[in-house]
Amino acid sequence: MSIEQLLAAITPQSRNEPDSGIVKAAMYGMTVPGVIPLWSGEGNTPTPEIFTRPAIDSLLAGETFYTWQRGIPELREALARYHERNFGRPFSHENFFVTSGGMQAIQIIVQMVAGDGDEILIPTPAWPNYGGALRIQGARPVEVPMDFRNGRWKLDLDRLFDAITPRTRAISLNSPSNPVGWTATLDELIAVRDACRKRGLWMFGDEVYSRFYYGDRGEKRAPSFLDICDDEEQLLLANTFSKNWAMTGWRIGWLQAPKALAPAIERIIQVNSSGTAAFMQRGCVAALDHGDKFLEQQIAKARANRDLVVAMLGEMPGIRFEIPRGAFYMFFAIEGMSDSAATTMRIIDEAKVGFAPGATFGPGGEGFLRMCYLRDPAKIEEALNRFHGWLKTHRPD
Repeated sequence: MSIEQLLAAITPQSRNEPDSGIVKAAMYGMTVPGVIPLWSGEGNTPTPEIFTRPAIDSLLAGETFYTWQRGIPELREALARYHERNFGRPFSHENFFVTSGGMQAIQIIVQMVAGDGDEILIPTPAWPNYGGALRIQGARPVEVPMDFRNGRWKLDLDRLFDAITPRTRAISLNSPSNPVGWTATLDELIAVRDACRKRGLWMFGDEVYSRFYYGDRGEKRAPSFLDICDDEEQLLLANTFSKNWAMTGWRIGWLQAPKALAPAIERIIQVNSSGTAAFMQRGCVAALDHGDKFLEQQIAKARANRDLVVAMLGEMPGIRFEIPRGAFYMFFAIEGMSDSAATTMRIIDEAKVGFAPGATFGPGGEGFLRMCYLRDPAKIEEALNRFHGWLKTHRPD
């Protein structure tokens, strides 16, 4: 069969899903010697031994068989303890479900609430995987652009709520945001909650970066749906071990959901992955119970690096950005740039610095580039010096 015939024989959703601009930049940049990679959302610190040792011990002890579809009880109980420490109220382990990465938690949410032709509202710029998960499912992401005015990103709640149609099933909110660092206030979360309650919609929350929050009063986390919602209402939260505890390569996360959904979630996990390796879950228990100091170090590093990036980019002409209040990305505009994908590739080739193109994050993202700053500060400084030199002698596409 020809290539055309083979492609015609698969579903339109899988055939037509666009490539991730982040992945394209990374795959290309990996072939260029000497590139400083700032395209992916991860730090440069390996998983600490205090987390890896329990996983190794479990593996060597032979804990290599099928296990609980919802996750081992010890990990779900550790998740409840972690949330109790951070929210100051009781949580039940019955509301937590272990998944094969935060991405699978998102896929489970989509598979539960959005069928063919259904819609989920997504403020943009946003991580492209949200829309991809919906399109592959046959559902439709409705992208609601945020405004970048006077150096600030703002979510227009009236515009968001006006986008609701009879096909809308959920409002998705990533706060703190990847890529822009915008963080919802408690009043904004309440407004979204009330709109969802009034219309019978699901709240689909991604609070992966909630601990990477740079508040003005020493807050330990960002405002959360968990501050204002009941555990047994239409709230679904995706999260991951990747960011807080330097475990991106482990591919393990969790879904927080009403207890009544447990059988449905368990069935979807069974069909999708048949569970998550028990030995990896042992490492995650250690991360939750013994990782607070490491997490504090991660956050302090991110804050210091954010300040370094702000100072350096602030010296460059034609660069606009908002100082991020959360997450660990800088999303910055370059004056005169209209093709961020082409400019990203040129910067990789000509400056040996790897960013991600803003266009891949949806409406409102073109004209911007994203960099991850949870990296070695010396490498960040070198990368931005290279980029500054490139700006002086090149024009972006």
